[in-house]
Amino acid sequence: MEYFVVCLAALMASGLTLFSGFGLGTVLMPVLAMFFPVPVAVGATAIVHLANNLFKLLLVGRSANKSIIVRFGIPAVIAALLGASLLTYVSSVPVIASYRLGGHVHEITIVKLVIGSLIVFFSYLELMPVFARISVDQKYMAVGGILSGFFGGLSGNQGALRSVFLIKAGLKKEEFIGTNVVLAVMVDFGRLTVYGIGLYSVHSTALADSGGLVLAATISAFAGAFFGKEILKKVTLRAVQIVVGTMLVLLGIALSIGLV
Repeated sequence: MEYFVVCLAALMASGLTLFSGFGLGTVLMPVLAMFFPVPVAVGATAIVHLANNLFKLLLVGRSANKSIIVRFGIPAVIAALLGASLLTYVSSVPVIASYRLGGHVHEITIVKLVIGSLIVFFSYLELMPVFARISVDQKYMAVGGILSGFFGGLSGNQGALRSVFLIKAGLKKEEFIGTNVVLAVMVDFGRLTVYGIGLYSVHSTALADSGGLVLAATISAFAGAFFGKEILKKVTLRAVQIVVGTMLVLLGIALSIGLV
């Protein structure tokens, strides 16, 4: 059942990224968190996200702007290492509260509270039309790298902040897409290095058990991207975006209060 749910989620999430405005990691990570500890879900999502972006890198990576890669990417990778390190630390913090509901004991942990709150926050931002029109002067490119890298390392939510800063960089369409993909790959490599070192000792069993699911989710994500492109040609549908965003907000709240 978990293979069916995760593969279906990866398939739909990857397809939805083409027309809902939400990234693959934003949609997939909460679903994986229903089956694995939150840090493992973040790490597993990062692997799927990286594999997906490596495929895109082969297609559009050569169009990336090298100046932006240096000014934005280097601070982003450093910040991603810090964010990922913070995730590994809070994952070892014991339960802060628990309660009984419907005959089951639900636990509230720091890592669930932090990740759940970030899901709610970034999903809310993506739902706000005004957020899509916000841009920041490119002289703050390093600041953008630090912010998107840190939250990318901590929770996987990096795309929205990155776009806010890249929009103002004066890039052509091909440069924007290529630069976005290269930066995502850089952050994914950085955070996966920390996840591999910091999370394995704590969640080695869960990580080992997630291997098959990660592979299946990766294949499903590729399929979702292919079918989504064929069906909708990258058209943003506001109604779908609202439905997906609302579900993510509710799931983020459930995660924060220990229901998931």
